[in-house]
Amino acid sequence: MDSSRYFDHAATTPMYPEVLAAVHRVMEEEIGNPGSLHQAGLRAKEIVEESRSVIARSIGARDREIVFTASGTEANNLALFGAARRRARKGEGRHILVGAIEHPSVLRVADQLVREGFEVERLPVDRHGRVDPAEVGRRLRQDTILVSLMHANNVVGSIQPVEIIGEMTRERGVLFHVDAVQSFGKIPVDVRRIRADLLTLDAHKMGGPKGAAALYVHKGTRLDPVIFGGGQERQLRPGTPNVPAIAGFGKAVELMERYALGERGAALRRRLAEHIRRSIPECVVFGHPEESLPTILTIGIPKVEGQLLMLELDRRGFAVSSGSACSASESEPSYVLLAMGYSRDEALESLRISLGWTNTESSVDELGEALSEIAAEMRSAALSIRGK
Repeated sequence: MDSSRYFDHAATTPMYPEVLAAVHRVMEEEIGNPGSLHQAGLRAKEIVEESRSVIARSIGARDREIVFTASGTEANNLALFGAARRRARKGEGRHILVGAIEHPSVLRVADQLVREGFEVERLPVDRHGRVDPAEVGRRLRQDTILVSLMHANNVVGSIQPVEIIGEMTRERGVLFHVDAVQSFGKIPVDVRRIRADLLTLDAHKMGGPKGAAALYVHKGTRLDPVIFGGGQERQLRPGTPNVPAIAGFGKAVELMERYALGERGAALRRRLAEHIRRSIPECVVFGHPEESLPTILTIGIPKVEGQLLMLELDRRGFAVSSGSACSASESEPSYVLLAMGYSRDEALESLRISLGWTNTESSVDELGEALSEIAAEMRSAALSIRGK
């Protein structure tokens, strides 16, 4: 498809051309296993370590604090299972707090931890999708061992007050895990300011390849591994590293300032939002009006089903989402919007537009025109059916 009409960057971003070239070069020229001691292996190890260093510097971490995984889902699993099981085994407690609108790779792990005997509470969010730090403070207990909260939500883009909550958890000796998969590359992510003990990153959300992600593990934080094998990644993530994908991850991080996803997305988002306000004044915008990612615009048009709107846009050559990509095959309304207090019907009307480096002002204008045309057509059809 025409990449300028791809408006689903929150699901995955097209690779930057420089990243694609880097991945291709490593796949073609560097055949060694980083665990081997011959020259080919040492070159592969050097590529992995260079990317580790680039990624660590970008978030204010030490090289050794970056553990590579194959996906953000795997990193979240390692963070939650690894921290919870380790601390419970040491007799430190079994109480955990997670946000109500976390990614399924956190919520489903939380459900499994409940089956293992942990007590997990879900932190409520307000109408804008934000957790109240005071509520976190009220729920912290002597036996609380872990708080897990996403930096920015993947459905509505709302940014959580992670710095305030990080201060609270650090003071209480509670581990703090932050899922920064959506925020990294769009807004600043600094583990020192957030006071995160664990933080998840993913390459394919910010111009890198699929198959490379990372978990930041603060010095002194101990985890139990969830898979077993060799001694790679400090024995926390055994298995041969995906050298080409890791090389692409590092390259994408090097290019963050050049592509400036946040600044570019913010300008395009404003342009699209203004067009929608003029042409569809009754349109609802979900998420926080200010504390929100500059790249996500989630809207609802009353009486227009989001999934039907998405399918019609797809027929016209535009790629958007009617919910998070991980639940695209389900017909249920977004649990995120339900947790924010919206009705089932309002949630089913939602449409997520996520912007990125391939979009242009002209493609944004074309999308705005298509949205207003389709909404008018669908409403006219609905009126005609009711008239009969």
